[in-house]
Amino acid sequence: MPFLGQDWRSPGWSWIKTEDGWKRCESWSRDLERENNPRALTHSVILNSDDEEIFSNEEQEYTSKKRKKDHFRNDTNAQCFYREKWIYVHKESTRERHGYCTLGEAFNRLDFSSAIQDIRRFTYVVKLLQLIARSQLTSLSGAAQKNYFSVLDKIVQKVLDDHQNPRLIKDLLQDLSSTLCILLRGVGKSVLVGNINIWVCRLETVLRWQQQLQDLQVTKVNDGLTLSDLPLHMLNNILYRFSDGWDIVTLGQVTPTLSMLSEDRRLWKKLCQYHFAEKQFCRHLIVSEKGHVEWKLMYFALQKHYPPREQYGDTLHFCRHCSILFWKDCRLALLFKDSGHPCTAADPDSCFMPVSPQHFIDLFKF
Repeated sequence: MPFLGQDWRSPGWSWIKTEDGWKRCESWSRDLERENNPRALTHSVILNSDDEEIFSNEEQEYTSKKRKKDHFRNDTNAQCFYREKWIYVHKESTRERHGYCTLGEAFNRLDFSSAIQDIRRFTYVVKLLQLIARSQLTSLSGAAQKNYFSVLDKIVQKVLDDHQNPRLIKDLLQDLSSTLCILLRGVGKSVLVGNINIWVCRLETVLRWQQQLQDLQVTKVNDGLTLSDLPLHMLNNILYRFSDGWDIVTLGQVTPTLSMLSEDRRLWKKLCQYHFAEKQFCRHLIVSEKGHVEWKLMYFALQKHYPPREQYGDTLHFCRHCSILFWKDCRLALLFKDSGHPCTAADPDSCFMPVSPQHFIDLFKF
C-alpha cells in the first residue's frame, strides 16, 4: 500500500537515495524561504467571485505557502519532453498501435521550444498558444499543460530580452488570464488537471508577466541611421510591407512625415484587399461626405466582423499521403528523399500541405 502524506491529495514526501540509505528531500523549503516577492493577487480574490474576505490573514499566509509548495513540486516533477521535428498523426487504433494522437501529445512531441527561437516561426507558435488558451486548455493532459506554460515562459523572457512583438504576447496573456479566471472562479474547477493551488500560482505568474510587459521600455539608439533620415519613397515602401493596420497606426505616430504617409488611402485599400473579399466590402461600405471610400475606417470595421488573413514566415506542414505532421527544413527533406519517401518522388507540393494554427487544432478533433 503506498504511503500517503498528511494532505490526502499529496503522494507523501520526496525521497532521495544516498550512500547511507534513503533520506527525505526538502529542497523546496529553502527555495520558498528565498522567495520574498509579494503577490498582487490574493487567494480570496481569485476563488471568491463575490469579492468577500473569506480568509483571515493567517489562513491567507498558510494557503500562499502551500500554493508555492505545490507549484514547486509540480515544476520539479515535470517530465522531459520530446524534441521531434515530425510526428505521425494516427486517428484510430490499428494492429500496430493502439489509441490515437491527441492535441496534448502532439504539443509535447513537436519541438516548439526551438521553434520560438526562429523569427519565421515565432508568430505561428504564439498564435497557436493563443487559440489553445481560448478553448483547448482544459483538453490538454497534465504533462502538456506543464509544457504549455514552459514554452510560454520562454516566449515571455524572449520578448523581455529583445523587445520584439510585445503586442502579440499581451493579447495572448490577456486571453489566457481571462480563461484562467473563469476556470478558477466558476464551474471549470472540476475540469482542471492537478491541484487548485498550482493553477492559482500559474494565474499569478501570468499576471506578473502582464505587468512586466506593461512596464517594458524600448531602449532608444541614438547612433546610426534613423527613420527620419530615409527618403520618402523608402518610408512609403516600409509602410506597404506591413500586414497589420495597428502596426501602421503605431508607426505613423513616430514622426509627422510617417503620420502623413500612414493616412494614404491607397495604402489602406491595398490592406483591405489583402485581408478581405470584395463581397465583404459591399456589406460594410463607408463613404465620406465627398463620396470617397474611407478605406482606413473600413479596415477596422471589417476586422470586427471577419478574421483577417493570417500570414506566417514558416508553418507546420502535413503530408496527405502518410499523415505526418512536421516542420519543413532541409535536413528533414533529405531524410525523406534518402528513405525513398513516395511524396518526394512525385510533386512534393501536392502532398505537403501548410497547416495553420486553427487547422493544427482541428486535426485532433475526433
